[in-house]
Amino acid sequence: MTSNGAEIVFGPVPSRRLGRSLGVNNIPAKTCTYSCVYCQLGRTVKLEVSRRAFYDPERIIEAVRDKLRGVGVDYVTFVPDGEPTLDAHLGAEVRGIRELGARVAVLTNASLLWMEDVRRDLEEADLVSVKVDAARAVTWRRVNRPHPSLRFDDVVDGVESFAKGFRGTLISETMLVRGLGQMDEIEEIASIVRRLGVSRAYIAVPTRPPAESWVEPPPEQDVLRAYRVFSEKLGEERVGLLLGFAEGEFGSGANPREELLGILAVHPMRRSEVERYLERAGVGMELVEQLIASGEVVRLSYIGEEFYMRKLPGR
Repeated sequence: MTSNGAEIVFGPVPSRRLGRSLGVNNIPAKTCTYSCVYCQLGRTVKLEVSRRAFYDPERIIEAVRDKLRGVGVDYVTFVPDGEPTLDAHLGAEVRGIRELGARVAVLTNASLLWMEDVRRDLEEADLVSVKVDAARAVTWRRVNRPHPSLRFDDVVDGVESFAKGFRGTLISETMLVRGLGQMDEIEEIASIVRRLGVSRAYIAVPTRPPAESWVEPPPEQDVLRAYRVFSEKLGEERVGLLLGFAEGEFGSGANPREELLGILAVHPMRRSEVERYLERAGVGMELVEQLIASGEVVRLSYIGEEFYMRKLPGR
């Protein structure tokens, strides 16, 4: 099963929040409700808010079943090339995967949680991660660049409604970008997160090549201030920093070409990560050079690191 030539079910990959994660790419590239300036997959090509079917849920569930054979993971995670809640079959897919005995996580930007059917689908998951990058509409538009029909107050109300009824693990992520005004409202952002009652609130900075070349991480003093504010409001034990890269092995190495393309479609990899993966798979960097020559993979640089990612629309 493929999406733009890459596997819909990919990995496993190491995750800083979820341990060892098998990814589900249930949205075609780049279909999203946002076009975040920092997105590691590039600018959004199809800015949408209407839910619809993209893939046969039974095929996704069967692909997960096949990937799980002989592979231990902490979560099967919906972390696609766009916003996972745009998938009208999301609830059925989550239920089907949980019936396989796996824990399911969904990483959402929370933009559609004002919809009752979206909240109902997400309630099927074991863990949901929601994005809270701003506390004011003007900053939200600057950072997340939402579909024009979306209203900031509706998004906040939706995620708060979901948080009240969700019985699984709820976590949040706040991505900080230099110079976009987030630090002017960091107390308000932390207050929104506190109202959600999250188990863990993560503060992140861009570490992989972003959609816009001008995007930079904030200065260290801003990150430390954000951490202090969040810790004061939520308690230090509930606040985490995502400043580096997750350590661990990518994939199984069983089918290096297809597996690598599947991972790179959603998860840009550093050169050192690619080299380590290929060494385990018993092949050399010539495979990557072939993929670059064929136009399937691109080489990028960001903050002194070399990355490889799948060639996607908008990149």
